Amino acid sequence: MTPATRTTADAHGDVVVLLIGMRVNHFWAVHQWMPVMLAMFRMLAELKKDPGRGLLSRVLLTASPRTYYVVQYWESKEKLYAYASAPDAFHHRAWAKVNRLEKGGKVRGHVGIWHEAYVVPEGSYEAVYGDMPAFGLAAAHGQIPLAERGRYAKDRYAYRSEQKA
Repeated sequence: MTPATRTTADAHGDVVVLLIGMRVNHFWAVHQWMPVMLAMFRMLAELKKDPGRGLLSRVLLTASPRTYYVVQYWESKEKLYAYASAPDAFHHRAWAKVNRLEKGGKVRGHVGIWHEAYVVPEGSYEAVYGDMPAFGLAAAHGQIPLAERGRYAKDRYAYRSEQKA
């Protein structure tokens, strides 16, 4: 039997996390919520094709049969802002359409959309993975043996990247 391996994320400095998702308010209104879901997949494909935009990693999740979301890890808040407002990005066109529909009274509440963005300062996050491939924060920043950051959570929270030399 292989001994258990524990790892942590090799993140340095601040970590930028975006939670973005949708809620299906009316299942029968597929023509309303399906384009929203497909738009998210299109944006993720666009970001994967152009790593310079700053998306490091993402995890697709569901909170219920109605709610779907993506946890995204970004290189910096500046790159996140730049993508959100880039005129050449699909996100810009998608939001322009949403705004036109809203202004024209065409949004009927069949689908909800939301996002939350966080900039988490170094010393305010830690991660532990037991017998896991790189996932979440570790998929975004790399994965290292847990011992490199400390056996206890207090040690991992105390870690500062400038200590690494």
